[in-house]
Amino acid sequence: QVQLVESGGGLVQPGGSLRLSCVGSGMSLSFNTMAWYRQAPGKERELVADSISTGRTTYADSVKGRFTISRDSGKNTVYLQMNSLKPEDTALYYCYADKLIGLRNNRYWGQGTQVTVSS
Repeated sequence: QVQLVESGGGLVQPGGSLRLSCVGSGMSLSFNTMAWYRQAPGKERELVADSISTGRTTYADSVKGRFTISRDSGKNTVYLQMNSLKPEDTALYYCYADKLIGLRNNRYWGQGTQVTVSS
């Protein structure tokens, strides 16, 4: 059974940094896409950044220049380095991964890790 486990969330002051990690297990192949989403209270879940197996990365406009996604495909691990954090970055951050097997795109989610930016 595939599992994604996030870590690295916490409370940080505005302007601070955090590094989130997500480790995938139960998948013998490398994921196609690994990504980070977030959901703030009362808001819809939104894409923060993703990393495709080809090496392409994309970012939400709100985090460009502040966040960096990276991955170790061999270990099915993805990271999110978050710098210059703002109170509006406060949310539950979810790890996402998918893998195309045959004609089926299998999608997986972690349980989430809380990031709170507050003074």
